[in-house]
Amino acid sequence: MAAFSQSEIDALGARAEAMVNELALISAEPDRLVRLFLSPEHRRAADQVAAWMREAGLEASEDALGTVRGRLEGQGKRLLIGSHIDTVIDAGKYDGPFGVIASILAAEHFDRAGTRLPLGIDVLAFGDEEGSRFPVTLSSSKACAGIFPTENLQLADRDGMTLAEALKAYGKSPDDIPRAAYKPGEAAAYVEVHIEQGPVLEVKNQPLGVVTAINGQAHLKIEFIGEAGHAGTVPMSMRRDALAGAAEAMLLGERLARESSGEVVATVGHIAVAPGATNVIPARVAVIFDIRSGSDTAHAALIEALRGGIQEIAERRQLRLTVTTPRQVGVTPCQPAIQDQLAEAIRALGAEPLRLGSGAGHDGQAMATLCPIGMLFVRCRGGISHNPLEYASPRDLGLAVAALIGFIERFDPKKLA
Repeated sequence: MAAFSQSEIDALGARAEAMVNELALISAEPDRLVRLFLSPEHRRAADQVAAWMREAGLEASEDALGTVRGRLEGQGKRLLIGSHIDTVIDAGKYDGPFGVIASILAAEHFDRAGTRLPLGIDVLAFGDEEGSRFPVTLSSSKACAGIFPTENLQLADRDGMTLAEALKAYGKSPDDIPRAAYKPGEAAAYVEVHIEQGPVLEVKNQPLGVVTAINGQAHLKIEFIGEAGHAGTVPMSMRRDALAGAAEAMLLGERLARESSGEVVATVGHIAVAPGATNVIPARVAVIFDIRSGSDTAHAALIEALRGGIQEIAERRQLRLTVTTPRQVGVTPCQPAIQDQLAEAIRALGAEPLRLGSGAGHDGQAMATLCPIGMLFVRCRGGISHNPLEYASPRDLGLAVAALIGFIERFDPKKLA
């Protein structure tokens, strides 16, 4: 087993930070980080990642959905490690790219040492984890897992370009997507390093954490339909105000989540109001609830209570109501033996491996349909993410790379049965 001195950990962290900063320069806008799936910026970032992979001794290639793959030869099954290189709008620079960079540095360690591993390693740089361009997400990891829905090719971005058209413009053929899938039994596991995107590790004063599960998520789209009217002439008692009904529904969702004793979180980040004039009573309002939990049971119970409460609001306010669920994903557990081996690698560095759930979605949700998964979380300042203020210290980055190396050394596929 490799034993790392503090200076070696610091050196790994410095290299990782430099690479994170270099990749962050690739953006569609000069004053903020924007790197969307299948965009010219994605192309430049993918080329940079492929160059780093080759410098690290890996064989670099790219599949039909733009996932960059760095291959380190080995016997038997393959251990898949990586993350994503796309971003949200006005992003932080660590979310996704650091996991790719940590994986490259870990694979490089074994190549430079001439270590003969009992399994091969593939470093994966996915391109569509955030879903910031098309109204779908995880397209690239779903292709690797062999579960990409071909109907998604007809979905369009804000400019009307379909995913199929974007792939062709990127130099890919949709006909090649099936060849992106790993064969059944080919992958031993998928493991991802990622900043926590939350405050727990910082509050507990721990640099690294082991993820127990990726929380389930549902999008509940609620549309209230009332009646437009003059804002000055319709008495309050005679109004059918769709926005007032939506506001009551949002407060109900917040109350139910607060009463769940921390098991469920509920958020409304999008509201569409029509006709949208200051002097007109809103006639039609659509809101989307984002509801997440590490417990499928608690998740389902809150959604059922919210649906019932919203129906009561609509009836009381004489509003028509439609409810749809455009997204529904269950809890994705991380494999217990992978959790244990990650924890052993963290302890070997002198840190205490805190176990925690992931409230954010990750490519592991798609990869879990292919093979067992695990995740290593890295402390980030203030728990801030999806924000230019996102930050993880070089020392914590170095510890994460060292822990990933230690995990790979300990990884035993036989213990996953």
